[in-house]
Amino acid sequence: MSRQDPQDLGRRGFLAGAAAVASAAIAGTAAGAVPAQAAAAGRPNILVVLTDDQPNATEWATPKTVAWLVDNGVKFNRGHVTTPLCAPSRSSIFSGRYAHDHGVRDNSSPYNLDQHTTVQRYLHDGGYRTGLFGKYLNAWHNTDNPPHFDEWLLLDPVAYNDATYNDNGTVRTIAGYSTTVVKDRVLDFLDGSRTDQRPWFAFVAPKAPHAPNTPEPKYADTAVPEWNGRPSVPEADRSDKPDYIKNATHTLADGRTVRRNQLRTLLSVDDAVQEIHDKLAALGQLRNTLVIYLGDNGYCWGDHGWTAKSVPYRPSIEVPFYVSWPAGGLAGGTVDDRIVANIDIAPTLLDAAGITPDTPQNGHSLLGSYRRDHLLTEWWHRGEGGNPHTWASTVSATGQYTEYYKLYTDTAGQQAGTGELVFREYYDLVNDPYQLTNLLYQATPAQEAALGIPALAARLAADRAA
Repeated sequence: MSRQDPQDLGRRGFLAGAAAVASAAIAGTAAGAVPAQAAAAGRPNILVVLTDDQPNATEWATPKTVAWLVDNGVKFNRGHVTTPLCAPSRSSIFSGRYAHDHGVRDNSSPYNLDQHTTVQRYLHDGGYRTGLFGKYLNAWHNTDNPPHFDEWLLLDPVAYNDATYNDNGTVRTIAGYSTTVVKDRVLDFLDGSRTDQRPWFAFVAPKAPHAPNTPEPKYADTAVPEWNGRPSVPEADRSDKPDYIKNATHTLADGRTVRRNQLRTLLSVDDAVQEIHDKLAALGQLRNTLVIYLGDNGYCWGDHGWTAKSVPYRPSIEVPFYVSWPAGGLAGGTVDDRIVANIDIAPTLLDAAGITPDTPQNGHSLLGSYRRDHLLTEWWHRGEGGNPHTWASTVSATGQYTEYYKLYTDTAGQQAGTGELVFREYYDLVNDPYQLTNLLYQATPAQEAALGIPALAARLAADRAA
């Protein structure tokens, strides 16, 4: 496809998409349909802020972000990632596809992602000025420039202080706290719009709050609100859980430590977001900038004895998920209860830009009325042996069914193993939101049938094969 073709396609797609959005808004279809203002907004600037390992229940550390994007935007209170691991999740954000489709199943195989399928490729070829600032993909060589970005400050190895960056093709160390270094470069990129009239796409990805959760010096001793855990921290009886959870040993004290350190690092992210907001206001671009903020995965704070991600439980797969676009009608401080995920970001951005992708995507634009009734989540163990086993799960608003398999990723990041089913879980999320009682533990076939497990298993198998 020529470089001009996506622009023409984008204009046609925008007109068609705008008409569809306007019709949906007028018809008053399912909750979450975008107001008719989106039809007249034009091609917005696009800002994606992606934090690293930020779970829910962290709003205390991000009040400025919340004031901008929640109080004056939309909070999706059922935001998910489809694979709770950094590189697979980021690849899903870029491509709008599940990990089993885009091929980045673990943190060792970033080059499995087909760069032709990425949102940055579509936006760049569609006339956008594109920029990447911060973390990109795990195991990406920092001497390799990120494709389809006009400007970048790629942070690798990912560190908090005096870090190494690929700075527009030159690998060098830049002194200072990385969240601040990244923010300053973002502000410079935004200033470029004073002379470059193209719409822009900025992907901003600080290290925070990923371990080692090193706070900026001014926040090193900041007191955080006391936290006494939740029923899953720690879970007293884990006899109904898989072996790796039965053997987990982390405590409430461990969870408190992780939480405290994460919150302290997020304070600097909040400062950076506020400065970006102020820059957009000064440039007169605040109204027609589509902003999406989320974490690349959640994190357990001692839930079920676990202090990490990688597990199919809610603290691991659920993330903060905020969207604001005043010119598109997304500015009312509303809450959207649809099940949404990182795979929906690329379709949303392309929908707003009026670009129709020429490769299939698993996600759906958040700008329309689409409402899924369930979501596939999946995770692969890297290398043969070890825990947790590879798993896949189907999640709805009311329940979650999970299967564990004898599968793993090999040195090329490809799936290997027998695929034997080794364990199953089902949780009633309405009556058991903390996932304390696995209803399949010692369940009879009749009890499983009453829970609808055969249909859930069939649905999971179909989603994994799609």
